[in-house]
Amino acid sequence: MPQTTFLSLRQEWQEALHVPLFRRRVISGVVIVAALLSSFPIFFQHIERRHGMLLNDPILSALPPHNVSVPLFIVIWAIGGLSIFRAAQTPQMFLTFTWAFIFLSLFRILTITLIPLDPPTGLIPLIDPLSNFFYGDKFVTKDLFFSGHTSTVFLLFLTIPGKADKKLALIATFIVGFLLLVQHVHYTLDVLGGFLFAWISYWLATRIILREKASRR
Repeated sequence: MPQTTFLSLRQEWQEALHVPLFRRRVISGVVIVAALLSSFPIFFQHIERRHGMLLNDPILSALPPHNVSVPLFIVIWAIGGLSIFRAAQTPQMFLTFTWAFIFLSLFRILTITLIPLDPPTGLIPLIDPLSNFFYGDKFVTKDLFFSGHTSTVFLLFLTIPGKADKKLALIATFIVGFLLLVQHVHYTLDVLGGFLFAWISYWLATRIILREKASRR
């Protein structure tokens, strides 16, 4: 990155963090995300011990299961890497995604707790050491409604600036959702629910940002 660009980004972040409300929300958001991520292994290992319902899913029944872990995570981490780069350039995106991810994680904990499901027939475990780190020692298959992968990538689409980047993120979302179904990791309902709860989480986060913008005037 050219020095002039780096200095420009540094100045933009300095100006953003100079606003007390923005600074408090960034710091508190990062702390809450860290706390959530550290609690995930305990939560997911707990829900894995439960018995749940097995859903009848005609779409999964029509899709023979295949292991697509490699292309799935190539797509996820490619769009994730692009989004991290854009968030580093855009304080507003960083703040919006951070708080939207908090709401998304809380929704997911709530829905998984209230809707116990057994994994789809034919499930093939996803192989991704980075994601599995947050699930604990035992492989988790019952973190079903709603899909964390689909909802997170769709959340990246909602928060990332620029038409070209948004188009890539939206394409990535549909690819991820489809490949999860191909691998029988989620029910169709889980994938569709990911879109809904990502949008609700984004809406809640933007309400915070709009209030933060108003405080600058």
